[in-house]
Amino acid sequence: MYPASAHDMEFNHTMTDLSKSIKLSAWPGVKEEIVKQVTDLLGDLPKPPKDRQFKILEEYESKGKAARRRIGFYAADDELVTGWLFVPEGSKEEVPGILCCHGYTPYGKDEPAGLEGDMHLALAQHYAERGYATLAVDMPTAGERAGAKRKPYDGEQFHRDNPKLSLAGKALSDHMQAVAVFGDLKRVDPARIGVIGHGLGAFNALLLAGLDSRVQACVASCGFTRFATDKTPGVWPEDEGLVLLPKAVEIGAAGGDFPVDWEHILSLAAPTAVQIITSLSNAIQANPKSCQKAVATAGKIYKMLGAESALDHYTNYDGRDLTETTLEVADEWFERWL
Repeated sequence: MYPASAHDMEFNHTMTDLSKSIKLSAWPGVKEEIVKQVTDLLGDLPKPPKDRQFKILEEYESKGKAARRRIGFYAADDELVTGWLFVPEGSKEEVPGILCCHGYTPYGKDEPAGLEGDMHLALAQHYAERGYATLAVDMPTAGERAGAKRKPYDGEQFHRDNPKLSLAGKALSDHMQAVAVFGDLKRVDPARIGVIGHGLGAFNALLLAGLDSRVQACVASCGFTRFATDKTPGVWPEDEGLVLLPKAVEIGAAGGDFPVDWEHILSLAAPTAVQIITSLSNAIQANPKSCQKAVATAGKIYKMLGAESALDHYTNYDGRDLTETTLEVADEWFERWL
């Protein structure tokens, strides 16, 4: 489930050319090499906890079709993470689970839970009302995890405190543990797990879909620009202090060639169903059109695996907003694949 440590391998800086024809029999070896390269870019991942110790901390009176609970689990042996869990009321049948990754908001998990921030991004609440079990947690440096007397998303301080980790890698590790929480719930079908995010949440959702085979469907809105065309690779565009991938920053500053790009991460997700959503105007990302190249290139891998329809790219001109029309696209994707 967890990729190997970046320090346990010799890094290959030669980018795998996905535009060339790759035979089905060769794909496992090619995929393994891409995993190594992506893992090296991420840095070490924290060791998973010996025991998640999943607990329900508080229960709240249901005001809709789903009950809301504040839960806790260990993302590492010495690190308790809290989250908002929604479980549909009524039916006793197993339901799909969706991890809702929050975007660039100081409210962290409270925004997808519909407690703070933009109600259009209350994704955990939205999908719970549609019959899914949903979970939202704070990524490191956000929400309750911002730290005392620190501003939210202080990526530079995070990397000073954790020199062998990347913020993106730590978030990935935490989200893997969040997915495992669904397996602790009797009401959730562990074979039907999805992930969704907008902006920074989409960035995290795509990494999870690419590196965690338990994810069966992903919706990612406005989540990336290809490293090769990004003016500040490894840094979130809404905050120059939010360094997600220090190694990408180093490569970009040196004018070097990236060993992997987003088409490689998308290819690792195959055959998981991935819906990419991109705004072509006033977008969060500096070069949203580069997403088209990444999707088209990764699409060759999906086609080779017989899953061509499982990767889709929807574009709009909605700017930085997640509109009702775009949300309908996401709704239909999860209905189809979960």
